[in-house]
Amino acid sequence: MLNSRLRACRRKTVFIASSALYAIVFPLFWLSSPLTIWILSAVAGFVLGFLMPNVITSASLLPDRRARERLLNIYTLSLSISLILGPAIESLILKYYGLRESFLFFTVFPILALTIAPFVRFPEESAEDIAAVSTSTVISNPGFIAAVLNIATYNVVFSFLMAFGGIYARDSFGISYSMVEILFSLFFVTSFLGRLYLSIRPAERLWPYMASAVTMTVAGILLIVLTNNPLIYAVALLILGIPHGTTYPLSVVSISRAFKPQYRNAANSLFFSFMMLIGIITPTITGYIAT
Repeated sequence: MLNSRLRACRRKTVFIASSALYAIVFPLFWLSSPLTIWILSAVAGFVLGFLMPNVITSASLLPDRRARERLLNIYTLSLSISLILGPAIESLILKYYGLRESFLFFTVFPILALTIAPFVRFPEESAEDIAAVSTSTVISNPGFIAAVLNIATYNVVFSFLMAFGGIYARDSFGISYSMVEILFSLFFVTSFLGRLYLSIRPAERLWPYMASAVTMTVAGILLIVLTNNPLIYAVALLILGIPHGTTYPLSVVSISRAFKPQYRNAANSLFFSFMMLIGIITPTITGYIAT
């Protein structure tokens, strides 16, 4: 929400400072206690709120629509690659080290992000541009509404899976932490394939893809609900990975089509705010239900 109101020049300074703070905070999870884990999580979440919208806005600055949308899809594809490699690497680490020590291994990535941060592009904006883009203007835009509805249909499920999918697999099937990470690697493989397809063939019409994502989400959830078998659970994750791969790039493409470059920071920031709101509400409610 704060990022949506900052001018480009100030936003770049905040972006670099946030990258530095994240590189400091991330390895401290290794030393966290039952109290400090809350503080570190809050600080990490706050600075990521300045990082993610600006990265996606930077990726949407190409003037040619098809080239811009291909770059946005490639950006989300790079996220999928990290989501495959991350659990796979952690699965290997957890065979020899504890959960705490794994944070030390992954600290290299926040440090790498910090070295790249000064080179991220920011759109040119005037004071008039900032004044013209109010929150009400953004949230009433049809392209923004389409992006929000699209991500909402899946992100509720995704938030639940990220919070409880691993716990469920461990409690129900008795599998190891390492095997849990492998299960999520399967999930992110099909997510990667969905984004790879959109990178090669950017969508002309968004709604058919959005409708397909909803259908596959329902199918994957029903498989988990109606069965209690680790193999079927793995198949369900494979199915759910596909809409995970397509809903996010379709939403950011919808925003890029609906807003001029100087307005996309506000739109992307508010869009990420909505995504994070789902990430707050869903685990809170489902956590109470699970208890």
